[in-house]
Amino acid sequence: MEYTAQMIAEYLHGEVEGDGSRVLTGFGKIEEARPGELTFLSNPAYTKYVYTTEASAVLVNRDFKPEKPVRPVLIRVDNAYEALARLLTLVEQNKPKPAGIHSLAVLEESVRIGHGVYIGPFAYAGQNVQIGDKARIYPHVYLGDNVKVGEGTIIYPGVRIYHDTIIGKNCILHAGSVIGSDGFGFAPTADNEYEKIPQIGIVELEDNVEIGANTTVDRATMGRTLIKKGVKLDNLIQIAHNVVLGDNTVIAALTGIAGSAKVGKGCMIGGQVGISGHREIADGVKIAAKSGVHTTVKEKDLILEGIPAVPIRAFQRSVFYIKQLPEIYQKIKELEKKVEELSQK
Repeated sequence: MEYTAQMIAEYLHGEVEGDGSRVLTGFGKIEEARPGELTFLSNPAYTKYVYTTEASAVLVNRDFKPEKPVRPVLIRVDNAYEALARLLTLVEQNKPKPAGIHSLAVLEESVRIGHGVYIGPFAYAGQNVQIGDKARIYPHVYLGDNVKVGEGTIIYPGVRIYHDTIIGKNCILHAGSVIGSDGFGFAPTADNEYEKIPQIGIVELEDNVEIGANTTVDRATMGRTLIKKGVKLDNLIQIAHNVVLGDNTVIAALTGIAGSAKVGKGCMIGGQVGISGHREIADGVKIAAKSGVHTTVKEKDLILEGIPAVPIRAFQRSVFYIKQLPEIYQKIKELEKKVEELSQK
């Protein structure tokens, strides 16, 4: 990367405040950036660093008003965080991409491959696999029979995709993720054992889905487990059989969603959340970290927290009272003592 501050401002439809000819060669965190690097300020908690950073330029929101002189060039944009994402995407797109099919890849004869596809060494593609144009399949990826991989999708090393799974366009699957493993289905028998229920459904990922490292998405018992377009899953998430995740929902690490649950579109789910099976979550709901959702949530755009999860203000009131429990307990003991004394009189 080597651009002037003015070039970056023009690309982002922003304005330069300072020396627009200053050359920028990389990115850095605002508190650690070095000369020649570009950083950004979007969280007010980091405002103090804009006066001490060694960065050569800082992306800021248009309404940012410095309280004292700043050394870096300011590039004013509508949304600094979004502008940074656009720049990082541009840099990523300009990196050299691997190409071609490695001689050590193993492809069954019926595999169909589009144009500009990369397949790395020791990757395997089973019978009737379809790989779309410009897809990238990195080393040690397993694609089971009848898997479909959409155009522009990236599958990083060590991903395992079981048979019949459908992956849409421009998806990203990170290392170690497993898509299409059996759902957790077992029927108890009369002699206290468990008989496995065959999982004959599939998993479908629509376009622009991203799956984090070591995340698992189980195949449906029947029908399909469906991850709709634009969903983003963090690392170490468990999505059980027949779950449906709505458009553009994002889920943080260590969350588990039990079988047949349905999550609406545009939801935000924090880390270590648990959602019980066969429950439904309305569109736009936000669930704070470590919460447990055991009932259906019908109201849209709620913010929930706690175990069991309740509207966040109710949870905050509960926490307030919990902190007072020692004092309340002491008052109760004192009242009991006074009642006992009165009863004796």
